[in-house]
Amino acid sequence: MTPLLLLFGYSAPVAIGTDLLYAAITKAGGAFSHHRNNNVDWRIVRWLALGSLPTAVLVHIALSRSSFQQSEGFEQLLTTSLGIMLIITSIILIYRNILRKKAIKDEPKKVMELLHRNRKKTTIVMGVVLGICVTLSSVGAGAFAAAILLTIFSQTTAVRIIGSDIAHAVPLTFIAGIGYLLGGFVDFMLLLSLLLGSLPAINLGSKLSNRVPEKILQRLLISILLCLGGYYAIFNNIH
Repeated sequence: MTPLLLLFGYSAPVAIGTDLLYAAITKAGGAFSHHRNNNVDWRIVRWLALGSLPTAVLVHIALSRSSFQQSEGFEQLLTTSLGIMLIITSIILIYRNILRKKAIKDEPKKVMELLHRNRKKTTIVMGVVLGICVTLSSVGAGAFAAAILLTIFSQTTAVRIIGSDIAHAVPLTFIAGIGYLLGGFVDFMLLLSLLLGSLPAINLGSKLSNRVPEKILQRLLISILLCLGGYYAIFNNIH
């Protein structure tokens, strides 16, 4: 959503801030549905939140304690962070199945043993990373987080990991979005338009996805993410 809003001419802070609140609202329904179907491991959610929520607050405090938010450097920081996260996400989408299979087979053994022995600490650290990434780019609380969690909790079902990731994304995107709201970087008309537009689009998208092979959809998504990521991380900074 954020790169599309940038292409439509919105500034990076407004695009990211509005998208974060949009994500918090839309993901809440998914989180409730997963919880109702017992597909949320609240232990994982708590561990992630212990790292991510305080980090998101600290990032906003660091950004707002000077006139940095009014400078060109602020927008450049956000667009570069967005580009990097899009590239990382696309790479993870390419290799996530391989990572998952290796994790299930406990390969490499020493790494997996270390991860399994320190799941809580590793998950909290991952939450810190997510707090930084999501606050600066709005990207991370999705394919990126799910792929890492699938590796750390290799014996947990994929649907339960996805449900936990979505449940954690709700408070993280809300807290991160509130920071942008307090800074005056949320467009409420845009937020309302996105919410209204997403309702029929979800129905249309579900119908189209059933007609297009999964591999084609995945390759298309990866290509778009790589192109947009390269543009915002590299090309946009050159110009």
